[in-house]
Amino acid sequence: MTRYFSELVSSGVPCLFYTDFTGERFHCYKIEELALHDIEFSFNSTQHPNNTPHKPFIYPIPFEEYRQKFDTVQEHIRSGNTYLLNLTQPTPIESPYNLKDIYTMAHAQYKLRVKDQFVCFSPEPFITMEGNTIHTYPMKGTIDASVPNAIDTILKDPKEFAEHTMIVDLLRNDLGMIANDIRVEQFRYITTIDTGEKKLHQVSSHICGTLGEDWRTNAGELITKLLPAGSISGTPKHKTVEIINEVEGYDRGYFTGVFGYFDGINLYSAVAIRFIENSQERLVYKSGGGITSDSNTRSEYQELIDKIYIP
Repeated sequence: MTRYFSELVSSGVPCLFYTDFTGERFHCYKIEELALHDIEFSFNSTQHPNNTPHKPFIYPIPFEEYRQKFDTVQEHIRSGNTYLLNLTQPTPIESPYNLKDIYTMAHAQYKLRVKDQFVCFSPEPFITMEGNTIHTYPMKGTIDASVPNAIDTILKDPKEFAEHTMIVDLLRNDLGMIANDIRVEQFRYITTIDTGEKKLHQVSSHICGTLGEDWRTNAGELITKLLPAGSISGTPKHKTVEIINEVEGYDRGYFTGVFGYFDGINLYSAVAIRFIENSQERLVYKSGGGITSDSNTRSEYQELIDKIYIP
């Protein structure tokens, strides 16, 4: 399917794609075919749905069960097997709304709904290919905006600084596999997200590089070469993904994959976080956060819960 996607891109045909976490499952459709497949997407919409904020009723993993997984990750960190690992978990939720309702209600930079399978309303871009320049915007670090001096607190926190720096280094190296002249354009800037119940500040950086003139002829292969996305896996990537598969105890599926579209000239994509899946007729919200040697179990558990919202 990556070859088909590359053929569409090289021919200038507008199309949409989405992948699972590892990039092994890659789907693409011409834009004109999306309605036939019951797929909707939206990028950078300026429309704000006029809805009352909705917080679903949640059934998170018990803290002690989360602690066991957290402690296993810490053991791997102490052994040098990983330095940063994005630990996620599924949370069953109850909502009076179906996935199509939720897609319509949610306000987010990047939205995707695939049939009655899953819906995603992500704040995090993945890569953009404009002209011969590739951009990526890793997002790592979250704090409740109501915390006193929240922005200074997160920007000056040594743990948050180390975690974000590791992800920036990882993404610089990833882009270096497919592009040249890699550079960090902006390091650690703040974006704010309204979850309905509260606002969250999140920390991002902007990295870019120069692509070859022929990038459109192998666009699908270039994308999958970057997967899994560094901000939602960890470093070193290969070993960290092995640990994720061992510790998390569930299949991420299309959660933390990527999705995007080619408009006929440029390519835009996002990381599939803030994600609800229809699993055996029950809605499941998947969320998590980055773990380093300085992470606090209770804080990371709370972050997992804070990220369960419909914006």
